[in-house]
Amino acid sequence: MPWKETYVMDERIQFIAACLSGEETMTELCRRFGISRKTGYKLLGRYEQEGAGGLEDRSRAPLRQANAIGEAMEALLLEARAKHPTWGPRKLLAWLSRRHPGRAWPAASTVGDLLRRHGLVIARHKRRLSATPTDLQRPEAANQLWCADFKGWFPTNDGRRCTPLTITDAHSRYLLRCQALGRRTGERLVRPIFEATFREYGLPQAMRTDNGPPFAGLGLGGLSALSVWWIRLGIAVERIAPGHPEQNGRHERMHRTLKAETAMPPAGTRRGQQGRFDRFRQEYNELRPHEALDQCPPAELYQRSPRAYPSRLEEVVYDDDWLTRAVRGAGQMKWRGQDVRISQALAGQRIGLKPVDDGLWKVYFVHVPLGLFDERKKRVCPEKG
Repeated sequence: MPWKETYVMDERIQFIAACLSGEETMTELCRRFGISRKTGYKLLGRYEQEGAGGLEDRSRAPLRQANAIGEAMEALLLEARAKHPTWGPRKLLAWLSRRHPGRAWPAASTVGDLLRRHGLVIARHKRRLSATPTDLQRPEAANQLWCADFKGWFPTNDGRRCTPLTITDAHSRYLLRCQALGRRTGERLVRPIFEATFREYGLPQAMRTDNGPPFAGLGLGGLSALSVWWIRLGIAVERIAPGHPEQNGRHERMHRTLKAETAMPPAGTRRGQQGRFDRFRQEYNELRPHEALDQCPPAELYQRSPRAYPSRLEEVVYDDDWLTRAVRGAGQMKWRGQDVRISQALAGQRIGLKPVDDGLWKVYFVHVPLGLFDERKKRVCPEKG
């Protein structure tokens, strides 16, 4: 009968003892213990060379692992990791392959094992978000969609508040701006940053943000002074659904990397923090491989927008059969001598009123519907749905 699993060592010792007694032939012994002659001679040889210890089970792993990393390769990988401590195996391999073309590299899983052995991998629990269907576009080229947001504020070591404003191109992931602001993040401080970005890179077709100020407001159409300016520039405004940051997931993922590489721990001053942001932006755009871009850095896909920032805003024009009204400084329009509330964000702008029924008008700012104006009630109500 074959070896009994729980007494394998005892059986082997008994087999060797019987062999040494010489009372039975090897064929007879192997038949009695239920093993092959090859196994019998192998056990006897191991006992003669190593004693009883040679009868212990041995690892079946090859003496040399097929995917083992040589010392020179290991040093190269660890050096790259030291330069880029937040990069994973795939990014490291992509970056090294560009610097050392023609060289054979191990699999990403092998590099991951190497990093774990050296204590360079921190386990991270992934937070999975359920997707919500939206009508937000999926950009297929650079400058079709830019994303803007504030990374959550943090104090620098001098105790001052630092609030990064970030702008990215959604298609290429190119980080267009990362500007350290303080406690105030209103339209007057933010607009010059966007203007400088538009002058440098041209205009996007659309801009995606969340629903907070200064990107959005609580009035008609959710417009703010900043988004009104964007619309005048010919930029469509997209807003993610409240409570669904995953709809701006590419931008949020960049924020996680930004925090890990520039603010843990933060710099001593906001000026020093801005220096970190600038260095991060250069590396993120020019060097860092991106898995979603086939391990290319964003700079290889991004190109400047052909839509230049204009020297002046074009006049807003509506259809000939529409009425137009100027929105005054208090956010109101005049209708037959009476004030009708529109939105403070539209102060100084002209709106269009499209006739839809007797005494009912659909109100627009450029192409953005604001609501339905009822002459009898003298008010504009947001449209349902």
